[in-house]
Amino acid sequence: MSEGIQPQVPETILTEVAAGVLIAAGSVLLCHRHPSRRSYPDVWDFPGGHVDEGETPQSALIRELQEELGIKAIVPPQVWRVLDGDGQYRLHLFLVRQWSGEIVNADTNEHDDLAWFEEAEVHALKLAHDSYRELIPDALKTP
Repeated sequence: MSEGIQPQVPETILTEVAAGVLIAAGSVLLCHRHPSRRSYPDVWDFPGGHVDEGETPQSALIRELQEELGIKAIVPPQVWRVLDGDGQYRLHLFLVRQWSGEIVNADTNEHDDLAWFEEAEVHALKLAHDSYRELIPDALKTP
């Protein structure tokens, strides 16, 4: 290497992720991640996934909810919360209260169960992110 030329150190690129906090009748929908998943196996999580190149977090979530739950969600344009996933990913959370279609587990490789939980039930669950224990009650109280 020539003197004076410094090697390029690649910047850490965060993975952008979008997830929906689906709320209905005072409960929140959580998906149990399949135990065979490489990332976050065997935990309850919000439905959603990676933001592909050229997508906004909002459009990615609309696509992911169609793929995973078989619904056409009305996702608000504003992000409700953004979480840092240990510097490896950035999670954009959207409150979702409206959709068309019946919620089904459309991708059984991703999730092995779906369930609606009331606030009191969430504390006993193994969750993908510890902050969900505080976020879920806030989401349920947000108009």
